[in-house]
Amino acid sequence: MDGDERRRAILAVARRNGSVEVAAVAAELAVSLETVRRDLRVLEENGLVRRTHGGAYPVESAGFETTLAARTTRHVPQKARIAAAAVELLGEAETVFIDEGFTPQLIAEALPQDRPLTVVTASLATAGSLAGREHTQVLMLGGRVRGNTLATVDHWVTRMLAGLVIDLAYVGANGISREYGLTTPDPAVGHVKAQAMKSARRRIFSGIHTKFGAVSFCRFAEVSDFEAIITDTSLSAVEAQRYSLLGPQVIRV
Repeated sequence: MDGDERRRAILAVARRNGSVEVAAVAAELAVSLETVRRDLRVLEENGLVRRTHGGAYPVESAGFETTLAARTTRHVPQKARIAAAAVELLGEAETVFIDEGFTPQLIAEALPQDRPLTVVTASLATAGSLAGREHTQVLMLGGRVRGNTLATVDHWVTRMLAGLVIDLAYVGANGISREYGLTTPDPAVGHVKAQAMKSARRRIFSGIHTKFGAVSFCRFAEVSDFEAIITDTSLSAVEAQRYSLLGPQVIRV
């Protein structure tokens, strides 16, 4: 197995399992730890993985995106804390956009049930979880359903969003960086997110630390477009400060 084949194999494992460990890959491929570390450096330089202490995790790109089912099994305690913190910023909002994805779904489920709210979403999972609430009206954005995320996209969605004025948008992303802003692998998803940003008076980003510094295919917003960024404490205080200098309040929970 040459270097290219080995790196493809490492990337395949990372994408299948959600991460790789240097020691495990070295044993599986019968190569040295330093060889695996070198391969991970090359993969990181090409934007395909982000290295961590002892391993790496895959970056979502035009050629790879995790499914909603996979997202429900990873970093769940952190995502639950982020969701609770996000709801604390609801304020007096009466109309709320909830993005596709698992963390936004947790935000939706944490919304108060004792006050009238209108929730606008492209996520089938979110719409289903809220549909039975007495004081919550759900507006499901119709369009083509993406199998990976169970969310709707295309011009039907953006046209509906363009006709709305929304108090608060809870927006997610596959990657967020100070240089490239917020990114997502699919252009159709990027268009929906961009329109949600335009239609909302206030915007809050929520996402776990692994999204920071990651860059995907389609840009749809700048860091400065948000009033707040909510993540977990695995994002360092120093890095959080760097993001806050661009405008938003950064909350680590």
